[in-house]
Amino acid sequence: MRRLFPVIDETAVPAASAGAAGDGAGAAQDGGREWSLAELAAAYAYPEPEPGGGRRPWLRANMVSTLDGAAQHEGRSQPISSPADMRVFGTLRALADVVLVGAETVRQEGYRPARARAGFAAAREAAGQGPAAAIAVVSASLDLDFSLPLFTSPLVPTLILAGAAAPPARAAAAEAAGARVVTAGEGAGVDPARAVRELARLGHTRLLTEGGPRLLGQLVAAGVLDELCLTVAPMLTAGDAQRIAGGPSVTLPRRFTLKAMLEEDGFLFTRYTRS
Repeated sequence: MRRLFPVIDETAVPAASAGAAGDGAGAAQDGGREWSLAELAAAYAYPEPEPGGGRRPWLRANMVSTLDGAAQHEGRSQPISSPADMRVFGTLRALADVVLVGAETVRQEGYRPARARAGFAAAREAAGQGPAAAIAVVSASLDLDFSLPLFTSPLVPTLILAGAAAPPARAAAAEAAGARVVTAGEGAGVDPARAVRELARLGHTRLLTEGGPRLLGQLVAAGVLDELCLTVAPMLTAGDAQRIAGGPSVTLPRRFTLKAMLEEDGFLFTRYTRS
């Protein structure tokens, strides 16, 4: 892993001269050293609360895309991922209070509960977090398989965000399976802004979404996305795969600012925050 942006002293040091210094930095600059969990956590840390104020909700998305804009291959994101992408994926989950995900992604990707990671245990405890992030599934119909491990064996109870008009029988089945149904909309669907508020009310302010594209599009359109962590895979797939965000469009394109860019094995790991 190597840092491409922002440019700092270590970024600018040529690999050969840094290696000659004997501090191992040269290996880091040519991508030959795998970053530690602590280094990745520092690179992706959530914003600190302002002095004298509480931590406001911060919603980041983590997505992967090919060079030609495909967010999936044959319906799944795994074929366009990489070992480094999965390390970033695990780090972002380990930093989050809750992972927000769409029901269709749960069905397509075979979602499982977030697991506890020993390397992050002390940091999560110091931050007042549980052993792992909760998963919050956005679903209007609650058409979910409640026998899956996501509902039967999570470290922390799975949340389901639904509208007030969600089918009562399905809501009861979800609660019976051990999930917690949270009302985040007046009608059948979920209001993204209210979803963020409801999660914050439950103490979840470090928010992460992993899509899918339809959910991310709704979050973008509602103006509640604070940060995008986008992995650009050095692959071309053609076809008609979805982009990272779909659904409703915005009146004017939302402007985001590049905050960081890392690289490993040709994969670019970018961070953009709302301007």
